[in-house]
Amino acid sequence: MNAVEIEQAVSDLAGQPFDGEEFPFAFLTAFGNKDATIRRLRTGGYNKSDLGGVLQTNNIHIKVCPTGTVGETLRALKASPATTRAKAKFILATDGHDFQAENLIEGETVACDYKDFPDHFGFFLALAGITTVRQIRESAFDIKATGRLNRLYVELLKDNPDWGMAARRPDMNHFMARLIFCFFAEDTDIFPKPDLFTDTVAQMSARDSSDTHQVIGELFRAMNTKIADRDAAGIPRWANQFPYVNGGLFSDSVDVPRFSRIARTYLIHIGNLDWKKINPDIFGSMIQAVAEDEERGALGMHYTSVPNILKVLNPLFLDDLRAKLAEAGDNSRMLLNLRRRMARIRVFDPACGSGNFLVIAYKEMRKIEAEINKRRSESDRRSEIPLTNFRGIELRDFPAEIARLALIIAEYQCDVLYRGQKEALKEFLPLDAMNWIICGNALRLDWLSVCPPGGTGVKLNADDLFHTPLDQAQIDFENEGGETYICGNPPYLGYNRQSSNQKSDLEAIFSFRTKNWRSLDYISGWFGKYLDIAHRGFDAAFVSTNSICQGEHAAILWSMIFGAEVEIFFAVPNFRWANNASNNAVVTVSVIGLTSKSGGEKCIYLDGHKKSVKRINQYLIEGEPVPMAAASRPISKLPQMLLGNMPKDGGNLILSRDEAAALRAEHPSASDFLCGFYGSQELINGSLRYCIWINDDFVEAAKAIPQIRSRLKAVAEMRLASPAKSTRDFATRSHRFKQIQGVATNHTVAVPSVSSERREYLPVDILPSRNIVSSLAFALYDVPLWNMALIASRLHLVWIATVCGKLETRYRYSNTLGWNTFPVPSMTEKNRLDLTRCAEDILLARQAHFPATIADLYDPDDMPINLREAHDRNDEVLERIYIGRRFRNDTERLEKLFELYNRLRSDSVAKDKQKSEASA
Repeated sequence: MNAVEIEQAVSDLAGQPFDGEEFPFAFLTAFGNKDATIRRLRTGGYNKSDLGGVLQTNNIHIKVCPTGTVGETLRALKASPATTRAKAKFILATDGHDFQAENLIEGETVACDYKDFPDHFGFFLALAGITTVRQIRESAFDIKATGRLNRLYVELLKDNPDWGMAARRPDMNHFMARLIFCFFAEDTDIFPKPDLFTDTVAQMSARDSSDTHQVIGELFRAMNTKIADRDAAGIPRWANQFPYVNGGLFSDSVDVPRFSRIARTYLIHIGNLDWKKINPDIFGSMIQAVAEDEERGALGMHYTSVPNILKVLNPLFLDDLRAKLAEAGDNSRMLLNLRRRMARIRVFDPACGSGNFLVIAYKEMRKIEAEINKRRSESDRRSEIPLTNFRGIELRDFPAEIARLALIIAEYQCDVLYRGQKEALKEFLPLDAMNWIICGNALRLDWLSVCPPGGTGVKLNADDLFHTPLDQAQIDFENEGGETYICGNPPYLGYNRQSSNQKSDLEAIFSFRTKNWRSLDYISGWFGKYLDIAHRGFDAAFVSTNSICQGEHAAILWSMIFGAEVEIFFAVPNFRWANNASNNAVVTVSVIGLTSKSGGEKCIYLDGHKKSVKRINQYLIEGEPVPMAAASRPISKLPQMLLGNMPKDGGNLILSRDEAAALRAEHPSASDFLCGFYGSQELINGSLRYCIWINDDFVEAAKAIPQIRSRLKAVAEMRLASPAKSTRDFATRSHRFKQIQGVATNHTVAVPSVSSERREYLPVDILPSRNIVSSLAFALYDVPLWNMALIASRLHLVWIATVCGKLETRYRYSNTLGWNTFPVPSMTEKNRLDLTRCAEDILLARQAHFPATIADLYDPDDMPINLREAHDRNDEVLERIYIGRRFRNDTERLEKLFELYNRLRSDSVAKDKQKSEASA
């Protein structure tokens, strides 16, 4: 169940007559417990309560108690030995009148009337396995409103299917935006009477809903007609009490979808919610999912948390404003200068969605302005920060519309907070027709046409805030001499998941800069667009997946960025982009701040701490930009690592374990032509396969075995049918793999090409001779054992994770980009002997747990102690070779590795130059 479904279930429970015996089970059901779980708790076998309540292990202890004893019952639940033994996270006591609960992990409590406990449903979301942040947990209204609006939306589409089609979907979305405004306006005194919109619909429309659409249409028409013009327009008397709203929200068609009885009831129930509680920080991105079929299944889970947004906005410009406020103290002139500066600051989000970043920026700036006004004894002063300074581009029409509405609501709420209700109302209506959010493709639009660097000359053609034509980017605005800050959370799409149109977007941005643009993730486009305007003095900060700071991006994208004289002036590396649902994919992201201004302070934010540095490289660590590129040979004194062998055989040279056993049983001599065959899966999971491996001198002997002969014939036929000439040419050598990279005489150190990011160490193994490594793994043939110690180290894992990039979220190994670039300091013979012993200890520790596989042994939750200790010794020995002690963390590891890489690479380049000159 998602958060919206849980809220609905909890609200339904609270609305039913209280049943003390049934309540604990109904409560657990509302939070997603399955029928089988409830049955087990009812029978008592799984109910561990020692107080006659219901105790679910690792979850909650619930007790329904006599009237007036809720407080003492909660204390008894907390003191219960059974609560402790079962590791319950929550305790809950109720008598059907009062309701009290406590989160035993965090110490937070809830105490309310029983009928009001649904308002606190977010407090219990952990019961459903939903990990939440405080902002969403405390915003029960936003989830409740989203759920109710979604039910109305779905119900309306049942009776108005044409409104769900592409041609009319914008009308439907615009209708929903109008409703949201009306619900908010009637609860915040914007309309002259409380509940005016809801009550008018309820009173003036027929109970059978036959004319509900007509009544709402007339109300919309009234709000788009000036008071003086209403008689001529034929506005009904009962609609005349509504104010003139304008701003484009109610312009154009007042067509309204038809309502069923159920839809009319939903509308009235939604209106009866307390819309003063709406939180535009969060609400917009959740309501956005209502209008998107593919997103509705995760309804209530779409939002960007305020703390994460502030990781972008604070270091981008808000921290500087707060510092200037602190510096000004009570100096009236300095405060005035700061206020004037803030009035000219523009915040531009070219992937704005429903406006979260813009809303938070606006509210934070209003907070600073309010403090300035307070210190200057001007608390009732009208804000000088215009909404027109908060610009955005959004591809889809509904999120763009919700972004505008969210900013309007945020402005009104700030006016009420800082100036009072009376002053806020005085200036709220009619709405300004100025437009700030453009609907269009941000990678195709000219950003300077949306957010010019200063001056005038950019005009809005349509007098309509809520109806911007697609790609219409003309805004009437004057802001000479102001600062512009670009921010946002652009979409993430890997190069292999992009549509042809998205590929074209990137081609338009990058094709003249690099021939490798096809390898870039879609989010790179926003970085590329910034390069076009960086020279204007704009600073930018984007939330990005780690992919653009790894693998090929580290060379392709960042060579362009640094080449354009753009620097990273702050970074927040590697944190989880929080959401409120355990079943949502959790993305690890970084915030990257870009500037064209050289010099100045550079900052890296790690674990809440700010570190000042001189330079930040593309890997988001302290240091100069790294000219990272794949190398054809190791830059350190290491052996050559090769990709495994590729059969190109249509599967005919490969046998399962059972097939190999059957062949040997019938023809014992076949053993001479069978070798173990290891790719990533075989190395990690122990799922051994075999391959037919025939030296040129023994082809006839092998063909004497019928099963092998038939397989070789199938290989030849498959190769002859190939469209590739090189494959067809190899049909006459059907006994051989098409690409043979190497075969060991004694042993092979084998590394999977792809492995899970959950493991603390890269999987690596030693294979005895007569085992073949496939092209899904890499191999070091007949090398000293200390090479395995390098690969099995934390140092090497950190290097691979950083420079090689990932396949989805898994580690992707590369010999040219990972092994050949791995910087290793000069080692003594003793160093090599020590590392050899460490590798032997790792292998012995594994052997002690035979037949456990690498997948079993390196499960981070169940890694054997002796194996962990062997790896820890290996890490200590290796890291002492680098710096004489253990590294403190991965950041320090990378800083040292890149420092050494730059030195070794420079030496390698110098040697190549000398050789070239000598040969010339």
